[in-house]
Amino acid sequence: MALRAIITGGESGIGRGIAIALAKEGYDIAFSYCPTAINVDYFVKKTTADVKAHGQRCFSFAGDFSDKDACKAFFDYAVNALGGVDLLINNAGVNKPKAIQDIDEENLDFLLTLDFRTYIMMMHLASRYMVDHDIKGNIINITSSRGERVYPNCGLYCGMKAGLNHMIGAFALDLAPYGIRVNNVAPGAVRIRTKEEIADIKEPTDMEYYWDPRFTDGSDLPDKDFWDNLNDIIPLGRAGLPEDVANAVVFLSSDKASYITGITLRIDGGLILPGTPEGSARTDEGWS
Repeated sequence: MALRAIITGGESGIGRGIAIALAKEGYDIAFSYCPTAINVDYFVKKTTADVKAHGQRCFSFAGDFSDKDACKAFFDYAVNALGGVDLLINNAGVNKPKAIQDIDEENLDFLLTLDFRTYIMMMHLASRYMVDHDIKGNIINITSSRGERVYPNCGLYCGMKAGLNHMIGAFALDLAPYGIRVNNVAPGAVRIRTKEEIADIKEPTDMEYYWDPRFTDGSDLPDKDFWDNLNDIIPLGRAGLPEDVANAVVFLSSDKASYITGITLRIDGGLILPGTPEGSARTDEGWS
């Protein structure tokens, strides 16, 4: 019998990398996707086909997790489709950067629901199911190196990731008697879009901080994109790939990590070791 994994935000980027890596390990996959995401139909079909190419079943669910009711609807759908759950991956989330003086209630409620409440409720639903069905499963949250480092315009996102990094220790203690392990993986700068995918973004939102206006018509692809430009400040010399994060997830969910619970494993190429920030931080003003 195949193992069963539920992944929020599994159609593209890090979530897609995780879905494919787990399929190679013998997991059937149920993933959610945001129906308004850029090129979402293409990515849903591609990820579904790639999972099935490894001989595993794959189910997808359209859900906007800024709606607090979406997580239970997705969880119920996924459990019914898969016939249970052995592994939950909380991955869906975004950053909508704003300075504290510019935050409004809409921005606050959006991030609290999507990046914090959904993670907690999905952990609750999965752990309750595992306890009730005597499943010694795994829960893994994708957090961020921003849970350890602060950045301008990022207080809400950084704070929520820091909160998740801290709270899973208590959750791991809650679930240890049932043989359920809870861990986090904290990526640094990960290449979530290729140059060609960025070229398809015609009207970027404040979430596409990596977008470059030279990509608009697809005819002038710069030699270096956002992630290439980070190479010189990342100690291991490159931005991460979804596969780097996926490899950590595969390890933490395996028997090789059976004595590991309550940790946050940073996957960032050494990015934050010297305190050097990336993205919106004001490195040009000497902040490091």
